[in-house]
Amino acid sequence: MTDTLSVHTKPLANNSSTASILGIRNFRLLWIGEGISLLGDQFYLIALPWLVLILTGNALAVGSVLAIAGIPRAIFMLLGGAMTDRFTPRKLMISSNLVRMVLTGLLAALVFMSLIQTWMLFAFALVFGLADAFFYPAQTSIVPQLVSKDQLQAGNAMIQGTATLSIFIGPLLAGAMISRLDGGSIHSMTGIALAFALDALSFLASITMLSLMKIAPGLSAVEKAAEGVLASIKAGLLYVWRDTTLKIVFGLVAGINILVVGPVFVGIPVIAKMRFVEGAAAYGLIMSAFGGGSLLGIALTGLLPKPSPKKLGTVLLSVISLMGISLIVIGITPSTLVAAVASSVMGAANGYNNIMLITWLQKRIAPTLTGRIMSLVMFASLGLNPISTALSGALIGLNATALLVCAGALMTTFTLSAAFSPAVRNLGMD
Repeated sequence: MTDTLSVHTKPLANNSSTASILGIRNFRLLWIGEGISLLGDQFYLIALPWLVLILTGNALAVGSVLAIAGIPRAIFMLLGGAMTDRFTPRKLMISSNLVRMVLTGLLAALVFMSLIQTWMLFAFALVFGLADAFFYPAQTSIVPQLVSKDQLQAGNAMIQGTATLSIFIGPLLAGAMISRLDGGSIHSMTGIALAFALDALSFLASITMLSLMKIAPGLSAVEKAAEGVLASIKAGLLYVWRDTTLKIVFGLVAGINILVVGPVFVGIPVIAKMRFVEGAAAYGLIMSAFGGGSLLGIALTGLLPKPSPKKLGTVLLSVISLMGISLIVIGITPSTLVAAVASSVMGAANGYNNIMLITWLQKRIAPTLTGRIMSLVMFASLGLNPISTALSGALIGLNATALLVCAGALMTTFTLSAAFSPAVRNLGMD
């Protein structure tokens, strides 16, 4: 099979099977590298809040550390998108992974030697968030450069499916490893140190795979430099502002993430520690269930008939509302098993909608604006995380159950109310 060497090549057109997608050398390298890196990320995401809880015993501190990471991510996300369009997604991904590999390696060493202090976590979070701001727009922009339009949904499903598989496997392994190595002691951090070390090694795998890719350059450096960075960012913002449907979709993404991210990443570990006897293992199980559900949701994008253009918006909004209902269930249940089932439903809704929306966006926007528009998507979904995590960290001290129940109810109401907008209902007609 022919490898993709240029952004202008249409590899294996009209063939969107898994075999054809993996037959594209560059895509195959991306898939392998990101798969390993994403699995390592799950160890980091389980270890970090657990480490903060051990060091401080304060739920507010968990939300604060996560929020600090989101500040530079939000501030520089649009710049990351502009730089993606100016240079190449691959170069920015390699650079970002190098920075994050060094950070997680150093963090692992400090934890292992018991030298870690809370203020260090805030410093690490700031730099990590800055690296993220350049990575995420590049990551979501690279797939359209490697496959044809006919293969976009299959390519997105492969990448997202691998990501959610890592969410299914990673937290379970990380939670079990930390629980076993640390033996339930509130002072032992061997398992946490190993989790960070594994994440550092996973970044090295991604860097290696990205370095092996061969992609012919698109626009010349002179053409790319013709438009200044600020003007480039402005062009992307105006593109969305002038499109009514895009404006509403971006508003929905922003609202949903504000109502979900904080309650999930701050609320679930706190509830697992306070309510469930399994502790870290329960936390890992619940997050793994989310990943398993996401895999199901991604599979359903290929198994179920695609909604008709007139019904696409309504279907997506209805599915998203299930996330809010699931969050309510997690907030009130005393059972780890029930919480895991609810988490899997939330994951299924998330997986299905991610593939459908990202593919819709990639087909709709101009290729020259991909990095900037995707950076706006990332800003709406990741850049606003500091608000969500900070609010959740502040409110969870009052009542953890109320936080999850209220967030889930608001999200369900917010999502279903958007169905009254003709622009959203007719999403597939554009």
